Amino acid sequence: MLETLKEQPADKILALMQMYKDDPRDLKVDLGVGVYKNAEGVTPVMRAVKEAERRLVETQETKAYTGLAGDPEFADAMIDLILDGTVARDRIAAIATPGGTGACRQGFELVRLANPDAKIWHSDPTWPNHLSILKFMGMPAQSYRYFDEATALVDFDGMVEDLGTVAKGDIVLLHGCCHNPTGANLTAEQVEKVISVLKERDAIPMIDLAYQGFGDGLDADAATTRAIAGAMDECLIAASCSKNFGVYRERTGLLMAISAEAGQTKTVQGNMNYLNRQNYSFPPDHGARVVTTILKDPDLRADWEAELEEVRLGMLELRKQLAGELARLTNSDRYAFIAEHRGMFSRLGLPPEVVERLRTDHGIYMVGDSRMNIAGLNEKTVPVLAKAIVEAEKA
Repeated sequence: MLETLKEQPADKILALMQMYKDDPRDLKVDLGVGVYKNAEGVTPVMRAVKEAERRLVETQETKAYTGLAGDPEFADAMIDLILDGTVARDRIAAIATPGGTGACRQGFELVRLANPDAKIWHSDPTWPNHLSILKFMGMPAQSYRYFDEATALVDFDGMVEDLGTVAKGDIVLLHGCCHNPTGANLTAEQVEKVISVLKERDAIPMIDLAYQGFGDGLDADAATTRAIAGAMDECLIAASCSKNFGVYRERTGLLMAISAEAGQTKTVQGNMNYLNRQNYSFPPDHGARVVTTILKDPDLRADWEAELEEVRLGMLELRKQLAGELARLTNSDRYAFIAEHRGMFSRLGLPPEVVERLRTDHGIYMVGDSRMNIAGLNEKTVPVLAKAIVEAEKA
């Protein structure tokens, strides 16, 4: 049997990570992997996480299973963090998942269970794993225009035109904030227009919220999700704790399903529990318990929010520094968009051959479509990157 298996295509980002590790050069910069790093190149354990884990070690008395949906207190805490009362709690079903990826997968599974004919509409571009999962599941998918390569801004007219062709019952996959891979977000006015199109087409939004707190702040980054969830009868929300709590390896996520009426929630919850049972039975709990501990304790939450704000402001400063350095070297505002984008990523608009020269000639690693992780920089490597970009473009 096993001899019939064929090689699967390598994950481009994981392959890039290995190339970076194998590079013997002392001066090299990893801008590929989507993980937050501090100025020392370390993904730190947040102070509040360390303290919450210490408390768990001292007080936890069992490692018995949680329920199929995970700890209800985790769901309540996350729903409050993300929606802050925008939607009545009795309309929301929720399950804990292995990270945001698990939340996306279970969201797609729920769609397939409810409406096998539904098409998933996704932004062009989107997080590559969205497409990989949908392809593996054999679900119909269609892109809508989102990013204008020439301006590095949202192609909103194109987006609205494409969404105007969505069929009734189709799913429109949206990024809640800090769009991955472009860093270009919708404005509040644009979000309202998207809502009106969704209502007109009788489509259902699914929001991937992976970076709350990394853009403009916890509440500001939830504004799009709250606006859409509050305006629509139905909505799916896949949330990740990997970035804003720094618990990447704990695989901590949540899928929410908002029903039109509270009377539907019990059935929806039962179906979501069923999906968890079929895929991995009980979801992981340690990260969820850590997050719950932080969100329910005023002192821990205040410390977490303060450290998260330091992370956010640090990335904004790196954006401003890089945009300014490139403006100085090119004597143009061509890269001004870097300072306007939000989150860990920006897409620089460099052709593949320039990206390749950055790697081979300068030891700078970014994804082939020129998506770069801002958090892979520090104030010393920003000038190095800017100079390399200019040189690589001239070569």
